[in-house]
Amino acid sequence: MFSKVPIDVDKIEKEDIDRELLRVSIMAELDAISLYEQMANITDNEDLKVVLLDVAQEEKTHVGEFQTMLLRMDEEQVQELEKGKKEVEELTGKK
Repeated sequence: MFSKVPIDVDKIEKEDIDRELLRVSIMAELDAISLYEQMANITDNEDLKVVLLDVAQEEKTHVGEFQTMLLRMDEEQVQELEKGKKEVEELTGKK
């Protein structure tokens, strides 16, 4: 769980800062999704469960927003994601 940026921005090249901030943002959103879904699984209060899962769903949208921005800024990331997709398809025999 993040309460401050977990990177030392002084050690990152200026041209890399925005990509790194987006990666940290994605990490924070994924952490929040995990937390909310875990809490939803723990509670017996159905109203709270519905709200927690709704908020988790919103965080997934945020991941998509940050990922879209990252893919606009990092062509290597785009290429590596495609490689990963192909590897999974080869390993599983499914598209």
